[in-house]
Amino acid sequence: MFSSSDGTKRGRILLLAKAPEPNKVKTRLIPVLGAQGAAELQKRLIRNALHRVVRDGMPRTELWCAPDSEHPFFRDLECEYSVTLRDQTGGDLGARMLAAAREGLAEAEYVILLGTDSPELSPRLIRRALDALSGGRDAVIVPAHDGGYVLLGLSRLQEGLFRDMPWGTDRVLEETRRRLVRFGFSQEELSPCGDLDRPEDLKRLCERGGSEIRDLLRDLYPKKA
Repeated sequence: MFSSSDGTKRGRILLLAKAPEPNKVKTRLIPVLGAQGAAELQKRLIRNALHRVVRDGMPRTELWCAPDSEHPFFRDLECEYSVTLRDQTGGDLGARMLAAAREGLAEAEYVILLGTDSPELSPRLIRRALDALSGGRDAVIVPAHDGGYVLLGLSRLQEGLFRDMPWGTDRVLEETRRRLVRFGFSQEELSPCGDLDRPEDLKRLCERGGSEIRDLLRDLYPKKA
């Protein structure tokens, strides 16, 4: 299953992830999980995301690492999943996404940018996004329930999609939609997914999720998992 080769080499999946350091990741969940628990959840989310994208029939996956790719956890994943490690560069999230998209589109016809925070983002939905891009769409979005997005696919680059964006707010999705129209992008929007960022997200996922979600949270959120 862990094969990320793409016979046509047309697409590229760019997975952005932060190193699982206590007190630096999933900080809004620390009151519920503790600093070590939040870092452990980050590890599980990264592995979960890789498990969904590094498989037969998917394009090549690159793991874009912050603050860099030297963390031992990332090095272990490089061997385990045969992914290419890349260093995130730039200041805010938009700058880092822009840098990754620019490099990806220099080598592939289209790219999928996604993070690790949405265990509800299924391989089927990712393949639908890839199909939209290979079918000629300039952009494809999977919205997040909180007003952002969990996946952005592009077949051409426009820096304005990433600069001066109100990251971390509920205005990101709507602003991205407006900019895609302004820049003349043909676009497709797929079914929304939830993020796992806040304590209420833990409760929602435990109530709605199946065995995979329960395994993800096992021993971290014992009241519900």
